[in-house]
Amino acid sequence: MHIGFIGTGEIAACMVRALTGRGHTIRVSERNARVATELAQLPDVSVASNEEVTALSSTVVLCLMADVAEDVLPTLPFRADQQVISVMADMPLARVAPLCAPATNISLTIPLPFIDQGGCPLPVYPDSGSVAALFGGENIIVPCTTQDGFNAHMAACALSSAVLAEIQHTADWLAGLTGNAAGAEAYVAALIAGYFRGMRFDGSGEVQSALDSLSTEGGFNATLRDHMAPARTELTRGLDAFRPRLGLPDA
Repeated sequence: MHIGFIGTGEIAACMVRALTGRGHTIRVSERNARVATELAQLPDVSVASNEEVTALSSTVVLCLMADVAEDVLPTLPFRADQQVISVMADMPLARVAPLCAPATNISLTIPLPFIDQGGCPLPVYPDSGSVAALFGGENIIVPCTTQDGFNAHMAACALSSAVLAEIQHTADWLAGLTGNAAGAEAYVAALIAGYFRGMRFDGSGEVQSALDSLSTEGGFNATLRDHMAPARTELTRGLDAFRPRLGLPDA
């Protein structure tokens, strides 16, 4: 498959690394010279202009900032037979589609930096099969039937930073008592990762089952969880605060 990337930031780089070595011909745009040069060291990746990337690709992946996309995309030679995958934040389908005419096979998705390692959840709207064809073998495809549903996944994605911050905070607290910062970080990170190892992520309630196993009354886990209950109210408020930006209905 001939795959082109318009915009060459860190997320684009992770997506390219996820695809390299699979028999594809990959072209990346010149926009970020440092990242493009690094990716061009891969045997199946080359650097080209935005026009060449678009003209020579059967699938075009859009990785631009929203304001840049408005200027750049209308100048590119999209074709009706192309697949387009947009990973651009704050760019709903209704805004992306006119910029890519006459291409109509357009899907939105939300890749995360670890997509090159596999196991990345990928909400897709609408699910035309293009994202699954490229990334479905090693990652989790979550089809969305509405733009609102897709946008809600974008808000939920912000949980990543909040959870990592809590892990780091706990590791710092532990290190203050042990004097071993590296060991504290390794312990807390592995502690959380271990609960997800082996999960099927099939919606069968595995997370709730793990939570139930940590609910012994008076136990350390249940006690700390109860102490932090107000934080979950704040989490809901934080997620709801994204509603106006994402065009989601009021709570």
